Amino acid sequence: MNALLDWMNSPAVPNLLGSPVSWIEVIGFVTGAACVYGVARQKLWSWPVGIVNNIAFMILFLGAGLYGDTALQVIFGVVGAYGWFNWIRGNRSTAVKDDLPIRDASRAEIAWGVGITAVATALVGWMLAVETNSTVPWPDAFILAASLVATYGQAKKILQQWYVWIIVDIVSIPLYFVKGLALTGILYIGFLALCIYGLVDWNRARRLQGVDAAQSEGALV
Repeated sequence: MNALLDWMNSPAVPNLLGSPVSWIEVIGFVTGAACVYGVARQKLWSWPVGIVNNIAFMILFLGAGLYGDTALQVIFGVVGAYGWFNWIRGNRSTAVKDDLPIRDASRAEIAWGVGITAVATALVGWMLAVETNSTVPWPDAFILAASLVATYGQAKKILQQWYVWIIVDIVSIPLYFVKGLALTGILYIGFLALCIYGLVDWNRARRLQGVDAAQSEGALV
């Protein structure tokens, strides 16, 4: 096991923008890009790939002293398992599996999401600032809180989760470059582009859902 961890943390690229790139960061890059693309295309395989990505980033962030992000990856894995199950189960009102529709967030979900993000950022940021040697407690805490809200929305196929991910990516990109994780910073630039693509594609898919639903209702009349 130690030999495997040593290999994961060994340099795959000696120097990228002034920092070495480890094999675990390369694994996180590949699985992360594949996961976000899969979610944008509403593919079930995006969930198990995402769980592999969580494990890779957990190892990477722990070594970089990003303790909030490390804890986030563990929670991501749990929520990812739920999302995988929820997408497989599909819409409870039909007998067809893997047909969970894209929907808008309710006002209550938006209020809860904003509230949870604010409270969790304050509590986790304070804990990281007081109890750890983290040099970036507040952005680290915000990424943790907002990402959990976004992952919940992703598991429920809520369209607005893409807006949350876009904000998370905008905060994450400079943070990872500052922490010397150049490849991960580049990955999050790619994430930002994929999130914009996912937002556009889910909007298109939702419009098609509306057309299909209207046609089905018309056929029944």
